[in-house]
Amino acid sequence: MSLITLGIESSCDETGIALFHSERGLLAHTLHSQIALHNEYGGVVPELASRDHVRHILPLIRSALLNAGCTLDEINAIAYTQGPGLSGALLVGASVANSLAYTLDIPTIGIHHLEGHLLSPLLSNPKPTFPFVALLVSGGHTQLMRVDGIGRYTLLGESIDDAAGEAFDKSAKLLGLEYPGGALLAKLALSGKAGRFKLPRPMLHSGDLDFSFSGLKTAVLTLTQQHQLDEQTRADIAHAAQEAIVDVLAQKAITALGQTGLNQLVIAGGVGANKLLRERLHHDINKRGGSVFYPDLEFCTDNGAMIAFAGAMRLQHQEAQHGYRFNVKPRWDLQELNYTD
Repeated sequence: MSLITLGIESSCDETGIALFHSERGLLAHTLHSQIALHNEYGGVVPELASRDHVRHILPLIRSALLNAGCTLDEINAIAYTQGPGLSGALLVGASVANSLAYTLDIPTIGIHHLEGHLLSPLLSNPKPTFPFVALLVSGGHTQLMRVDGIGRYTLLGESIDDAAGEAFDKSAKLLGLEYPGGALLAKLALSGKAGRFKLPRPMLHSGDLDFSFSGLKTAVLTLTQQHQLDEQTRADIAHAAQEAIVDVLAQKAITALGQTGLNQLVIAGGVGANKLLRERLHHDINKRGGSVFYPDLEFCTDNGAMIAFAGAMRLQHQEAQHGYRFNVKPRWDLQELNYTD
């Protein structure tokens, strides 16, 4: 039986809507970004984020349905991001999902935001097969997971302080770049000179698979205070910062493959769009006879497609409810998910 799942993502500062068909795949997806809204504040303002989700979520649903050539009556289930994320933002998506599902008399599925990212490379071709190691890298999370199947996740290592995406954004801010600065820092680094500055690689030789990026941010701050920040110096610092972050991510990921005995690595999350990280991992992992997989660039950042897809996968495990009583989970450990085969 073919099913159509509507996916709603509203965990932070992007409103994402998508429709996924169990046989035909992704039918449509729409996205509204709040970057311009939060830019003047240098970061996400939770109350403004929630209000912006309210303004855009219904028009985006209508747009996705129009693009897919579907009607509301053809939807079989609604998946929404239940957590982690900003409480108010999550509540917008959860309330719309459950209200609409109640009206249509169809089930809802609360999705873990990181699971959506984790499974997003399965939307692309070629795609990995289970089991694999996943590196989740975003503004809020840096984790290495062993993935043995849908809902079968084992944490191998994670950041004990700042996430990799946070290190990118904070370093960018110290260099005077606009929010969010990770992609801008990577662009600036292209004109930087290698070797002028040497930044630390925290926990690179810690003997485990954990990460730490707060010390790197402090080292970037020290450089900005010690040097006059002309354009070339800014580019050189950006180059050094990006190299340090990528070195740590790449080496830890390869170590994880060695420790697990697996040869497939999945990269997911916003930092997964970083060109240097992709090139480094592609080279190093192919050299050792393994394979690396990424979501398409449009699915690296938060999006509705990954939520719709994760919802469709969970429907296969009968992970849905008709009660329409919901709660959101701003903090939610991915390992708490417990599916049955």
